[in-house]
Amino acid sequence: MSTPHKPLRVLMTGGGGFIGSHLSELLLDRGDTVTVVDDFSTGRRGNLAIVRSVASRVDRYRVIEGTVSSVLPTLSPLDFDCVYHLAAAVGVRMVVERPIHTIETNVHEASAVLRFCAERALPVLIASTSEVYGKGVRVPMREDDDVVYGSTAYSRWCYACSKAIDEYLALAYHREFGLPAVIARFFNTVGPRQIGEYGMVLPRFVAAALEGRDLEVHGDGMQSRCFCDVRDVVRVLPKLVETTSCHGRVFNIGREEPITIRALAELVVKTLGSPSAIRAVPYEKAFSAGFDDLLVRQPDLTRIRAAVGFEPRISFVDTIRDLAAEIGRRPAHDAATGAGR
Repeated sequence: MSTPHKPLRVLMTGGGGFIGSHLSELLLDRGDTVTVVDDFSTGRRGNLAIVRSVASRVDRYRVIEGTVSSVLPTLSPLDFDCVYHLAAAVGVRMVVERPIHTIETNVHEASAVLRFCAERALPVLIASTSEVYGKGVRVPMREDDDVVYGSTAYSRWCYACSKAIDEYLALAYHREFGLPAVIARFFNTVGPRQIGEYGMVLPRFVAAALEGRDLEVHGDGMQSRCFCDVRDVVRVLPKLVETTSCHGRVFNIGREEPITIRALAELVVKTLGSPSAIRAVPYEKAFSAGFDDLLVRQPDLTRIRAAVGFEPRISFVDTIRDLAAEIGRRPAHDAATGAGR
């Protein structure tokens, strides 16, 4: 017989974003209280309305607008039981076009969160990324692999480096102060509420297919990725935070089945019955600054399976259909511009 869940007081940074809003719903629906900190530089206020649309959640859901480093000094760690740090500069386009913002946001805000949590040894999940592997040294990628980055002349690698610094900091706090920190490396999380404004490929393809526009594939489209539904991803995050044997460790989260970006475009067109064509766009035309890419990114899930039994359940075709249905319900401005995260 399972032990009843004891409601927790959760602090979540970046809770107005795509992943954060889904995680907020899951936590609220199991009885937790959630306080969100978000400056809405990429988060969407519309996501808050979705979370609040269920009356039973409203009284246990609080949103504070502002940057993490400016809001945390006004809060007490005594008021929370755990923290999820999801706030970050996100998206390939954001990284290439605003590298200073990317570096400063990712490093400074993560540092502020870790100092806050260390005051009371609050369990904290630090959201990281498969970008940390850089160009990778083998496939599939394992958590203890070496990392290889491209030249500093290519600004896209600043995101990988900044998130690697976040990981170093979290692991250092664990070793030096016993902070119960866990790191989640997301591999191409996708699904409803994700937008394409900052370069996320699936919502960009789905929006174009729904409108009958060409789907623009960057480069030759032979680069492959592994896509995992956000609803599968958020299911495992509380398990990582609440399992003490996971603290001080790094975990890949994603699906193992790779698909080329060209094949992804073809699957979106087929699934949605779209008349859209597929058009290749050179990297130098797609981005305003130098760009360096890698051919394959695929996770090894051995560690997370052994730790908490993670297995994705939602099929990729269902993810595409659900994202398309959600895009169709968005306000006209959001659907056209992809405003938000």
